[in-house]
Amino acid sequence: MKFLDEYRDFAPVQRMADQVRKAATQPWTIMEVCGGQTYTIVKTGLQELLPDLVTLIHGPGCPVCVTPTAMIDRAVGTALLPNVILCSFGDMVRVPGSSQSLLDAKAQGADVRIVYSPLDALQLARRNPDKEVIFFAVGFETTAPANAMAVWLASREGLMNFSILVSHVLVPPAMEAVVSAEGSKVQAFLAAGHACMVTGYEEYHAISRKYAVPIVVTGFEPLDLLQGILMTIEQLESGRAEVENQYTRAVRQTGNQLAQRRVAEVFEVTHRDWRGIGYIPSSGLSLRTSFERFDAAVKFHPSLGEIEESGECMAGLVLQGLLRPYECPAFGTRCTPDTPLGAPMVSSEGACAAYFHFGKRKENNESFVSLASANYG
Repeated sequence: MKFLDEYRDFAPVQRMADQVRKAATQPWTIMEVCGGQTYTIVKTGLQELLPDLVTLIHGPGCPVCVTPTAMIDRAVGTALLPNVILCSFGDMVRVPGSSQSLLDAKAQGADVRIVYSPLDALQLARRNPDKEVIFFAVGFETTAPANAMAVWLASREGLMNFSILVSHVLVPPAMEAVVSAEGSKVQAFLAAGHACMVTGYEEYHAISRKYAVPIVVTGFEPLDLLQGILMTIEQLESGRAEVENQYTRAVRQTGNQLAQRRVAEVFEVTHRDWRGIGYIPSSGLSLRTSFERFDAAVKFHPSLGEIEESGECMAGLVLQGLLRPYECPAFGTRCTPDTPLGAPMVSSEGACAAYFHFGKRKENNESFVSLASANYG
């Protein structure tokens, strides 16, 4: 299978890991931004193939994980309104709010449906003119074009029973917030390849220069990640801090300009609160005034009050790369995929869920990956 099996074959993966071992002569700490990259690293045991000098830490690139508790509460409140169909991606329905999740709301009779695309929700609105159909629009730059297109189509068709509840966030402001935070361990970034497919990576140059950190746009397969790690180490060892693109088969420097134009037409940049991290200026998207009639928050005015996060859940420290999931006292005991305290234990891109299923347990530091080679081929 082109661009899949060949990036998982253990022989080239092992050769690339050997190159990393030869290149690293001193300790380096690299953050992979995207939760999809974290999932691959933990599932396949990539860290076990790296020298002890190279440490990977996990970043805030899981949109489900950083959606604020108050926004979950808003979605729940909206779903419980009469004549509403609330549509969401699957992971979001199990994320706990301050008192309940969308799945809990569904158990109470709310019409909550899992869809694969906002266009599925748009089709529901066409088929159910007597219902208000709301799509919970969560994601980074990757999902913004499809959400923008759904709103644009609804506007063109005059489909006034369709709206979206927007909780879009942006990658570069989060990277800057992490690297500039007190106690940050980040010396280099592996940037999320799928977000850069849309946006390109020109915006990353300013971050690299300002904080003297290498940034390598990287794919999601084991060989992609090891090559991205090698590229960052080669920069660090030589004292360089530049933006490079490992994911050349999918990413161009200027990105997808048609998608960018559609997003800019429908959305504008706004400030956002991030679950576990806090307020980050200019780190999200909201609907422009010209499309405000499709904004569920404006249309239905569900409450969005001050919510106190669980003091037991340490997901914020995990999302900032300051704590390993298994270092949280609740990990694997009070917090499991069946009884999550925070979103990273729910999402398929959450670091806590990845460690629970494939990684290390706190109590005995046991690796669930007995041999990294067993996960390839």
